[in-house]
Amino acid sequence: MAKYFDVHPDNPQPRSIAQVADSVRSGALIAYPTDSCYALGCRLGSRDGIDRIRSIRHLDNRHHFTLVCQDFAQLGQFVQIDNDVFRAIKASTPGSYTFILPATREVPRALQHPKKKTVGVRIPDHVVTQALLAELGEPLLSSTLLLPDEEEPMTQGWEIKDRLDHVLDAVVDSGDCGTEPTTVVDFSGGEAEIVRYGAGDTTRFE
Repeated sequence: MAKYFDVHPDNPQPRSIAQVADSVRSGALIAYPTDSCYALGCRLGSRDGIDRIRSIRHLDNRHHFTLVCQDFAQLGQFVQIDNDVFRAIKASTPGSYTFILPATREVPRALQHPKKKTVGVRIPDHVVTQALLAELGEPLLSSTLLLPDEEEPMTQGWEIKDRLDHVLDAVVDSGDCGTEPTTVVDFSGGEAEIVRYGAGDTTRFE
């Protein structure tokens, strides 16, 4: 049964955020809000969390997981970025973008694309997510909370709690955060390739 945290969207309660972070450190799988719909999240090194996300979403091993980072300094530990790509990503963060880049050795192999050795990274522009990442002190391993055979992600914390109570450990609810996922830009080949059009403006990458 999932714990339910009702968190203020603009002034998240420190005690609640600390409790969620402690749960993640202990191996919990959570549903949490971002600046572009809800996501599933767990600790970076949690093999159990990866398996549970794959099971909930029916994902194969080619799926790009995303490391949701607090800031650019943290993001830079996990992906390789040259100067041109650095400037393009820096100008777009924080925001509703996921960038696919070559992974560093800090990224567990289970999270990398099996052939390309890449991983998705992003820095969200969301008060609650940022508070959680600051408390956690490391990225959240994440995937959009989009269920199999459904076209749009769920947008209400209570609905997520109701439907996924048996497979989650915690739900963080700070209100509706929309249904449009991130814009995904693949820089692994050196040039920007838009893989998915989403909430982030693609103008600077086209």
